[in-house]
This record gives sequence, structure tokens and C-alpha cells, in this order.
Amino acid sequence: MGNAKAYFNRGLAHELKGQLDHAISDYTKALQINPRYAEAYLNRGIAYYRKGEHDQAISDYNKVLEIYPRAAGAYDNRGLAYASKGQLDLAISDHNRALEINPRLAGAYLNRGVAYMGRGQHDQALLDFNKALELNPKDAEAYNNRGEAYRYKGQYDEAVADYNRALEINPRFAFPYNNRGIVYRRKGQFDWATSDFNKALEINPKYAAAYINRGNAYDDKGERDQAIVDYNKALEIDPRFALAYYHLGLAYTHKRQPDLAITYYNRALGIDPNYADAYLNRGAMYLEKGQLDEAISDFNRALEINPRYVGAYYNRARAYYQKKEWHKAWDDVYKAQESGVKIEPGFLKSLREASGTGK
Repeated sequence: MGNAKAYFNRGLAHELKGQLDHAISDYTKALQINPRYAEAYLNRGIAYYRKGEHDQAISDYNKVLEIYPRAAGAYDNRGLAYASKGQLDLAISDHNRALEINPRLAGAYLNRGVAYMGRGQHDQALLDFNKALELNPKDAEAYNNRGEAYRYKGQYDEAVADYNRALEINPRFAFPYNNRGIVYRRKGQFDWATSDFNKALEINPKYAAAYINRGNAYDDKGERDQAIVDYNKALEIDPRFALAYYHLGLAYTHKRQPDLAITYYNRALGIDPNYADAYLNRGAMYLEKGQLDEAISDFNRALEINPRYVGAYYNRARAYYQKKEWHKAWDDVYKAQESGVKIEPGFLKSLREASGTGK
């Protein structure tokens, strides 16, 4: 056991320094000496999780639970791994089990709250973040996450208050600056938003999402070229960031450069083929260029992915109008109106005159 402990301690030292491969190697050596060393399985699982190797992490947490079936931390960590794989029901089930074993495990409330956020259950998430803060009132991450729940519920003042509290506890926490900046942008306070994104990037220059959010603030202010610089900066950090390509498409849409816009929407869709917004906006560019069949195809795909994108009915109606397919145009107008979309009176007048109907 002595040698196993030595390898474990060295692995822990490597892990604390971010040397994950070395850490995994040492934990593995400890487990070769003592195959029932639960703590080594747990720490190796955490190292695998930090590397993004979630299946391997889950395998190690399973081993811990074979040895100690009431290891609350193993359930909680396995829940995190399931959440990272998008398996939110399994994640919540594991966090539930962790809390059954240890009702005072603040991190499990925090992690379960994040999983509820992923399912869009923001009220349930708030309850969990409140409980986490009751158990640990100095948890900056819990304040940030509760702020996110308030933000998604549109309770912006409460969100900002929580981001402020997170930053009081940890002034070097980049996430609350980014998230507070998003709220300021939505409130039209673009300079404050930009200042917060700048601060987030000062703390973490590799924060790709903050570049996108700062770019959005520049775009809102009409500073399109500066926005494009930021979107490209995000892509330098993460070349497969579909959101950055999408926003480049939007920027070139706003600059009325449809060919470049389509190029970037194509790249976003090459990474994420189910990106409904990219189909919707690429369709609008095809419509502007008179490529009507391509436009209709994109509006169809956007609606297949997300039937709530009811603006696509209006855009598709405009395409059918240009193709002189009057019945299809009227069908889409009715669908858009039934969904609460306001149709321009000038378009309705033109469609009535062209179709020869008094609808």
C-alpha cells in the first residue's frame, strides 16, 4: 500500500499543476498495486473528466461505487460527466442519489441546478442554487449560476445583483463579467456591456464566448468591422465554434454582403447541421439574391428543426410570391398570422393584387 500511496500523491501533485496525463499515469500505477484503491479511481476519473474523456471518467466512478456504494462524491462527479455528454436525466438521477446520501453536499445542489438549467427548468434550478448558497454562502459559482437562472427568466436586476455578489467574492472570476455584460447588452447599455466583456477577456484571454459577446455589442452599435475582428478572434481560439461563424454571417448580412454571409452560414452548418438560425438567415440571403428554391429549402429545414421559428413562414411566403405560387404563399401567410407574426400591409396588398383574390 505504501508504494500505491506514493504514486497517488505524485499523481495528485501532477493534477494540481494541470499535468493530467502524468496524473493519470500515476493513478494507474497506484491502482495496479492496489486495485481497490477507491480514491485513486475517483481522482483518475476527475482527471479524465477534465480532459473531456467522459466515458473513461464514468468508468472510473463506477469502480468507486463498486467498492463504496455510498460514495456521494462519486455519484456527484458521475452526474457531471453524464451532463457533459448531454444525458441530463442520468445526471440529475446521480445528483439526487448523492444528496440522498449526503443532504449537505453543496456541490451536488449546484451541479443539479446546472443540469436543470440545461433542461430549461429555471425555477427548479433556482431552488437548487438557493440551497447551495444556504450551505455555502461564499460560493461565487453558485451566485453566478443563480444569476444565469434569473437572466433566462428575464429578471435582469436580480441577475446583475447575483453577478455583483459573485465578483465581490472573487474579483478574478471571468464568467460573471461576461454574463453581466450580456444583461447590460440586452438592456441597451452597450458601453457597460463592452467594459464587462473587456474585463472577462483581461482575466481570461482565451474566453472565446466573451469575444463573441463583445462582437455582438459592437454589432449592436453599428461597429461591424470591430465585431468581425472579435468573431475571428473567437475562431482563432476555437476553429470549430459554429456560433462564431454564424455571427460572422450576421455581420455580413448587416453589411449587405450576401455572398460572404452565405459563406459563413455554410461554415456554421458544416459544424452543426441542426443550426436552425443559420438555415433561417441563410434562407433570407438566398431570398435577397433571388435563389428562391434554395431559400425555400432553408426555411423548410429551419421549421423542421424548430417549428416555433414562425418567422420562416413569412419569409417562405415571400419566396412563393416571387415564384408566383399564390396558394402556397397564402397558406404561409395564414400560418404566420395564426402564430402572431405581423405581415407587412404592403406585402398583403401586393399578394392580393397578384393572386387576383380578395383574401
